[in-house]
Amino acid sequence: MVIKVFLASSSGSTAIKKKQQDVVAFLEALKVDYTQLDIACNEENRMWMRQNVPEEKKPANGIPLPPQIFNEESYCGDYDTFFDAKEDNLVYSFLGLPPPPGSKEAVQADKADIVENGTHAEETNAEGNLDDSIEVPVEERNGDAHGKEELAQAADEEEEGEGGEEEEGEVAEGETADDEAMEEETAGDEAPAEEEEAVEETDEVTEDTQAHAEEEEEQEEADDDREEEELRQLEEEEEAEVQEEEEAE
Repeated sequence: MVIKVFLASSSGSTAIKKKQQDVVAFLEALKVDYTQLDIACNEENRMWMRQNVPEEKKPANGIPLPPQIFNEESYCGDYDTFFDAKEDNLVYSFLGLPPPPGSKEAVQADKADIVENGTHAEETNAEGNLDDSIEVPVEERNGDAHGKEELAQAADEEEEGEGGEEEEGEVAEGETADDEAMEEETAGDEAPAEEEEAVEETDEVTEDTQAHAEEEEEQEEADDDREEEELRQLEEEEEAEVQEEEEAE
């Protein structure tokens, strides 16, 4: 199975270029075999991509934008669905490929199988039944009798030690009562000053945090506006190309 990634090598949108780079870089990091198909320089690739993206996955104008990902002839998804799969550690499922042993996705699948079937995959035989050949320790089947004896002995020792500890505790409580009262009085004098300093520090941190948050929001809004403008320009270019093709026909 070959993964096909449809890209636009000469796209004027920096947002599309970044998305294409993210997809390619992640596939290379996973060492997944894939093929890049350029829709900017190859009309056949562009027409094939448009025709094979499902109608329900196309945008409102009917023109899907790169990157678009396929497994042979099967449609996998666009950048947004790829990104969601990456965040959920489900990229191999997204690509229609089996996850390699030891990968996060394989571990998740193994855990899901345990929850669903109640057994580990390695504990089942070829027919999917629980393998009776796996021996369960006697302690697990009948209870750890030796462990219970140790617990009972430890409990007896604790009861014997509690009698002496109670007497010592009463004396210690009487000696420490006065010390605690003295510490409370001292702490009561220091508390107001510490509270005032904490309030001042909190106000300063809050002001810095709000200022930083406002700067980030302004930057995000500017990035979003720029990306929307780039996408709008690309869509206009695509629509103009389609109109030119129709007029030429």
